[in-house]
Amino acid sequence: METRVAVMSIIVENRDSTPRLNELLHEYGEYIIGRMGIPYKQKNISVISVALDAPQDTIGALAGKIGRLDGISVKTAYSSVTTNE
Repeated sequence: METRVAVMSIIVENRDSTPRLNELLHEYGEYIIGRMGIPYKQKNISVISVALDAPQDTIGALAGKIGRLDGISVKTAYSSVTTNE
């Protein structure tokens, strides 16, 4: 199976959606290399970066689920680095 390295940028504007976001990240935890969250208290938002190494379909599925959450936006940048496992 071919995997790709990618980073997801997530902006949380609705904190009520945070529990479901964390559930999704936990569900896909085996693919997560690392994550960093930065609360921006002055704007009442959070900015999260998630580094992944996963099949492209898996990355897309996670991004789609996150993007459907209320008050959360996500963008994904893909590396050209691939691995066959």
